[in-house]
Amino acid sequence: MSVASLLRSAMRVVNRHVAAHLVHQRALSGADAINALRPFYFAVHPDFFGQHPREREVNENSLKRLNGYLENLQKPGTRSVQPTKLTFYVREIKEKEDIQKDVFPPGFRSVSFTLQTKDVLTTVMDVLKSCSLSTEHMKGLKASSESPKSQQPVAGHGNPFYRPIKWDKSYYSFTGFRDPEQELKQAKKVEPTLSLWLRNHEKEATKKQNASVPRREELKRLKKELCQKFALEDIRWQRSWGVTHRCCQLQSLSRLSQQNPEAVLNLRGHTIIFTDQSGMNASGHVMLGTMDVHHQWTKLFVSLPSYRSLLQQTEWLKERISHVLGGIQVINVERLGPVQPIEEHCSILNTFHKRLLARRLALHPRSLQGLAMTLENDRSSPSLHEMGHFVIPATCEPSRLQTFLQSMAWEARQRIKHRNQLQKEEEEVLLHCLEALALRNLSKEPSVRHNQMIPCCRRLLEERFPLMEGLRVEVSHFYSVMQDGDLCIPWDWQG
Repeated sequence: MSVASLLRSAMRVVNRHVAAHLVHQRALSGADAINALRPFYFAVHPDFFGQHPREREVNENSLKRLNGYLENLQKPGTRSVQPTKLTFYVREIKEKEDIQKDVFPPGFRSVSFTLQTKDVLTTVMDVLKSCSLSTEHMKGLKASSESPKSQQPVAGHGNPFYRPIKWDKSYYSFTGFRDPEQELKQAKKVEPTLSLWLRNHEKEATKKQNASVPRREELKRLKKELCQKFALEDIRWQRSWGVTHRCCQLQSLSRLSQQNPEAVLNLRGHTIIFTDQSGMNASGHVMLGTMDVHHQWTKLFVSLPSYRSLLQQTEWLKERISHVLGGIQVINVERLGPVQPIEEHCSILNTFHKRLLARRLALHPRSLQGLAMTLENDRSSPSLHEMGHFVIPATCEPSRLQTFLQSMAWEARQRIKHRNQLQKEEEEVLLHCLEALALRNLSKEPSVRHNQMIPCCRRLLEERFPLMEGLRVEVSHFYSVMQDGDLCIPWDWQG
């Protein structure tokens, strides 16, 4: 028998032993949950999505929400956890695939599901089944209540989310799984310099960009026409769909306005966002699901007066919360992944407001003025974001919240000041870069931070690539020529 066969046999014995131990405990601890979710982590691990920054960020955000959900389930005395909707991009994994053969991620599919479970074991099973992953290693386990003594936190304080165990290289050799670290190293090795990549792709980008000019003009015309006709604040897209796709969406809205002009009048004063679902988001913007039919859009337009009443209620709740918490503002941070509907946002605000009213907090009316906070339903501990706003769980204990806000207020102001400086610096260097390099447009992916964009632009100014003149450039995490000729370059491009 080969060494590989012996190791696999040993692993099967260990897995049976672990399963038997878990049956005896009749509960899953945090560490057990991580082990049980191994196939899932391999399928959605963000490190495998280096060439797909949007999908990578969606998976990172959803992993944070999942681990917050698991953490809340393990808290002593917890009876129920708020239902949590998650979206993951799941890799189509082929066992024993040669890493050298394919450095970049294989194909992937989008999976969305809502967790409404009451224990860790059931949660693990739901996640695996929802992603169509094997649950063979879970046989024999039965759902039960958690034992506080055996519980371990899934995500430590300060960590963005729990990453799977770092396995020895022999694990990947014998199992056939691909090593994320090895893939990233190899991707870096094969990544060309920017000058070489431009020489190979400039003609393709120019050709596509020139071909897209009529479509861009049509998109601009349609957007202006609809905004003026219905007094819209703006029309946006949550995802970077191509120009043709965007034109089709606006044409569809235009046809609907001709078929049912009265219903569309309710859009006056709103911002429209084309996204994955229809409704109103936490910021009060009207969401039009791109997969929905005209009947569903019409139904939404008719319901807009009711949504506006709900929006007014959320604004009132924000004002009351700000008054109680020393003038701090409750804000909404737009993010990738599942959008928070106005109904959920209002419910979270109402829950949080009631908790605050139950305790009289000793905060000066203007002590936290100029600061901001977001409310999250899937967190157990308050934190301070790197951009300077507080991230507060809706169920946070008021006295603990007061102590945290007061102790971190100075640091929050420093981070806001630093963020504003970086933002101003980025705007200046971006404008300089746009003019000096004679670019048609220069933008960045939402996932590219200020401290990544600034040095990227400075290096472009130093190198000054003539082949970039007249092109549309987007700073991202990978090289690509988009369908409309936009040129994507990684922010850390090699010179």
